[in-house]
Amino acid sequence: MKKLVTVLVIVVVLLVVFFLLGPFFILQEGEVAVVTRFGKIVNTHQNAGLKIKVPMVDTVVKYPKKIMSWDGDAQRIPTRENQFIWVDTTARWRIVNPSLFYQSINTLPNALLRLNDVINSATRTVISENYLNDAVRNTNRINHMKVEEQSQTVESLEDAEQLRNLTRTEIQQESIKIGREGLSNKILTSARDFSRAYGIEVIDIVIRQIRYSDDLTQSVYQRMIKERNQIAEAYRSYGAGQQSRWKGKTENDKKSIISKAYATSEQIKGVADAQATQIYAESYGKDPEFFALWRTLESYKKTIQGLDKIFSTDMEYFDILYGVDSDR
Repeated sequence: MKKLVTVLVIVVVLLVVFFLLGPFFILQEGEVAVVTRFGKIVNTHQNAGLKIKVPMVDTVVKYPKKIMSWDGDAQRIPTRENQFIWVDTTARWRIVNPSLFYQSINTLPNALLRLNDVINSATRTVISENYLNDAVRNTNRINHMKVEEQSQTVESLEDAEQLRNLTRTEIQQESIKIGREGLSNKILTSARDFSRAYGIEVIDIVIRQIRYSDDLTQSVYQRMIKERNQIAEAYRSYGAGQQSRWKGKTENDKKSIISKAYATSEQIKGVADAQATQIYAESYGKDPEFFALWRTLESYKKTIQGLDKIFSTDMEYFDILYGVDSDR
């Protein structure tokens, strides 16, 4: 009996020590665990719950089971025609083989570093093997587009159509064969081939942004400036034509108005002269002597003011001043 009690005490103590050493661990949702014993993998757990291990011997390494993101730095990469562009990519990935991941990479920071190498290398390879148009465009829709300037300050549909024809720009872009989405898929395929060796699955890779390098940006700006200058020159040409047309129209209107005004003035003058002649005739008929006196005095106003001396043997013009019967 004494031996049995001793054995039970020893068993209880061992159990207490066993539980104190922590034989259990909890695996949360969204986690996977790799159990190692002396550096060797003895078990893996991918389902959440209470798990058991050998205390003091087994080591539990936990990894996230969820989908994680990867954001790389922008790379300056030459295209197939040797045009340099900055390419910024992003990706989503997850751990699908915890054992292989532990053996090849071991930690998440190391996984990000390895993804940097894999995805950046795949991106450089794919971009350098394809043309610039495939990197920046996804469809050939732009080849069927016509850019027309909106003409709002014109007088007629004919002028609007003329101005539209002058400012229409039709630039035929090169057709693309793959496009940006296709390049992303090629990068993804290449990255998956390398990432499987690390127990990683790359779910998708997206080219988030493509930015021209400084020299290529300047070339694009110069082309845009040239196009806008052509449109501006078309507007100036149209404006010069409209100016000449309006000047001609204004000059014709001016001549027409002056001609009508001259005809009207001549008509008014004719009517006035006729009325004046009639008035003179009526006045002369009523009092010829007074009429002669008035006409002579009016004549004096116009002639004598500018005369200092008069030398003549005929003084009939001054009969009104000196009298008709005076000595001459």
